[in-house]
Amino acid sequence: MIRRLTLLLAACLALSTPARADDPVHAELRPGWRLPNGDHMAALHLTLAPGWKTYWRAPGEAGIPPVFDWRGSRNTEAVEVLWPTPHVFWQSGMRSVGYKNELVLPLRITPDRSGDIALETEMQLGLCNDICLPHTLRIRATLPATLGTPDPMIASALASAPFSEREAAVKQVRCKVSPAKSGLALRAEIDMPGAGGDEETVIESGQPTVWVAEPKTHREGGTLIAETKLMHMDGKPFMLDRSRLRITVLGSRHAVDIQGCDG
Repeated sequence: MIRRLTLLLAACLALSTPARADDPVHAELRPGWRLPNGDHMAALHLTLAPGWKTYWRAPGEAGIPPVFDWRGSRNTEAVEVLWPTPHVFWQSGMRSVGYKNELVLPLRITPDRSGDIALETEMQLGLCNDICLPHTLRIRATLPATLGTPDPMIASALASAPFSEREAAVKQVRCKVSPAKSGLALRAEIDMPGAGGDEETVIESGQPTVWVAEPKTHREGGTLIAETKLMHMDGKPFMLDRSRLRITVLGSRHAVDIQGCDG
């Protein structure tokens, strides 16, 4: 226990910018543990000041998307960010998707080889209260290969991730595409049980240059309908790859992560 607390303190002190009392966010790196296959599970722990929120990977029209730069890291073949289920916020008639109060953001790190991992990143994120502003976090820490005790806070964040299609009993997902002014219209028909309350959907194109408007979502019996418009950011023609579409259903009981759809 003493060794684990010492490692946690060392990782937290590795944040290169000390927090001030008036900062809207306080950040720590939770060093986590090694998995049996050699990957390392860590997490970025953000504590937000009262009234402030930050954003999910697809933040909505009123949000600022987070950006990670891991290029300074060593012994890191890949870093996967594992997002917990976000919440939907409405402000001045605009929707955003994200988190308030606290965010434990798990990071699954695949090393190049056995041994310690030198993790270094610059994270750019948006923070909003009455106003929205960009914020930069710089993190540098060593993750020892000997860590072996799972962190309950990270485990809880992993457990709060959206359900898979199988877990949520999704039967079929059909996507109908038609021409629209300056882009394409998309109608997604999802055969699935209700996720609770007034369900919201977030649709990601999986194509960096293709923008997706906020969907309009409603139910027709056992089918959830999401309708939206897609446009190329430079106004160019584009082909839509249905297999790369990602639809997240957000309900009051749970969320569902849907990968791709049929024509």
